[in-house]
Amino acid sequence: MNASETFFNTLPVFLEFEGVTDVENYKPLPADWALATADIVDSTGAIEAGRYKAVNMAGASVISAILNALGKHDLPFVFGGDGALVAVPPSAVEAARDALSAVQLWVRQELQLTLRAALVPVADVNAAGLEVRVARFQVNPNISYAMFAGGGSSWAEARMKEGLYAVPPAADGAQPDLTGLSCRWNPIQSRHGDIVSIIAVPGASGTGEAFRTLISNIVAIAAEEERAGHPVAAEGPQLGLSPAGLATETKTVPKGKQFRQRLFILAQYLLTVGLFRLGMTLGRFDPKEYRRDVARNTDFRKFDDGLKMTIDVDPQRLQKIQTLLEKAASAGITRYGLHRQDSALMTCIVPTPLSHDHMHFIDGAAGGYAMAASRLKKQTPGTHASALTP
Repeated sequence: MNASETFFNTLPVFLEFEGVTDVENYKPLPADWALATADIVDSTGAIEAGRYKAVNMAGASVISAILNALGKHDLPFVFGGDGALVAVPPSAVEAARDALSAVQLWVRQELQLTLRAALVPVADVNAAGLEVRVARFQVNPNISYAMFAGGGSSWAEARMKEGLYAVPPAADGAQPDLTGLSCRWNPIQSRHGDIVSIIAVPGASGTGEAFRTLISNIVAIAAEEERAGHPVAAEGPQLGLSPAGLATETKTVPKGKQFRQRLFILAQYLLTVGLFRLGMTLGRFDPKEYRRDVARNTDFRKFDDGLKMTIDVDPQRLQKIQTLLEKAASAGITRYGLHRQDSALMTCIVPTPLSHDHMHFIDGAAGGYAMAASRLKKQTPGTHASALTP
């Protein structure tokens, strides 16, 4: 296998989130890779209609469908709440295209939402004068998440919204492989004040040291909070299975299998609750350890050509963060969106609960990233350049 194919596996990791501002942690994605990107059309309207769970499930389904189609879970990707981006190597481009097509059909038929998708060659990003630079943040020995800089992922998303590089939905009958995609946790209530979803991107004059300093300062304030503002307590989320989560996860299999899937999910949940309350394990499955893994593996902060984080923060620290953002926005250093709510939602990709590499994505339970992005869009547009480009 050539070096291009193994790019992400061979990237050095950094262990402290503050490393997202260090340009040395980022390496250019090879030009023969492609960016599979997708988002929900009018996610704001869906959220205003109370369909937060469906929007998050649609975003995570993009990651699940592509990773399963490729048979690997170690690709660079980022979850954005109402969409996602996955970088794929040259050997996987056509499989990723098929997965994008199938997942669009699934989102339309099962979630009654419209997912648009595109497959953008990294070579075209480079031809536009930008890069897709990737870093590898290791949250624990079992899980690493990709961070993106260079302006390339933002450029790809903008082209998708213009209708370029579009991947059309599959014909009726196609079914994406969504094995492991689940949403079995109840909303996670704030323990400190508010669950706050923040997006901060470079402003018109926000390249270089000023933007990096802003991000470092925001991360430092959040780090003062318990678990750096992590919305999930160290012992893991409380066990719970909401009717909305059950209904949505049941739809991840073809219609003829949905009743059986519903019974399987309920049986798994009841078994887990029983084991947890009795303090028992089943073979290698320990429900308490699984909950702790959920807390350790959760992706609640990231860098994708800008800072994105959903944190549990007290009013004083939130005021400090807002003050920093407002001053930086006035100086043209950043554009930002911020959305407050009282709880968070979790969507998961769990190939098997017996391993420790399951992945969990956090968003605000009342709009989160989508609402923050909507507020950001109302500000004066900046450029696609990343302040982390060397």
